[in-house]
Amino acid sequence: MIDNKISIKGDAVVDIQRGAIGHRATWTGLTYTHACKAGKAQEMEEIIRAAIAETGLIQGAEIKAQCPDPENVASFADTFFSPNVVKTFEVEFKSKSADRIDLEFHHCPLLKAWQDLGFDDETCEKLCDMAMDGDRGIAKAMGYDFHLGDTIANGCPTCQISFFKKAE
Repeated sequence: MIDNKISIKGDAVVDIQRGAIGHRATWTGLTYTHACKAGKAQEMEEIIRAAIAETGLIQGAEIKAQCPDPENVASFADTFFSPNVVKTFEVEFKSKSADRIDLEFHHCPLLKAWQDLGFDDETCEKLCDMAMDGDRGIAKAMGYDFHLGDTIANGCPTCQISFFKKAE
């Protein structure tokens, strides 16, 4: 059972950001579910994953260009995870160093949009993994490795995400 809790409420900027993220998630979710109904689930998943991965590469290149020290994962974290992003996803830094960051996300506005649409847990899990291709693309653009552990969409209390330097 998915429990996508919200603790930060009533912050105007966070509410706007969550709304915009949820709107994008609605488009993606409905596109995917309509393709499933049309018997084109596999083709649509490939298309969505490719588009999201490319979006991640573009966003990653922008982050890298703004990052004062792209070789330092903590510097990347400071550039990517603005205070508003941290509040929007209710991010908790479990570790943060020059080599690695480990994060736990306590809320996901994309997942909330899919839940609000009435999607079953399996569809939410699939859409979540597709959405994570954006973060995988960001890591790739930065020259980092990426690990996705537990996810809220998989029934866990948080999403566990790590960005880290590639092993030499």
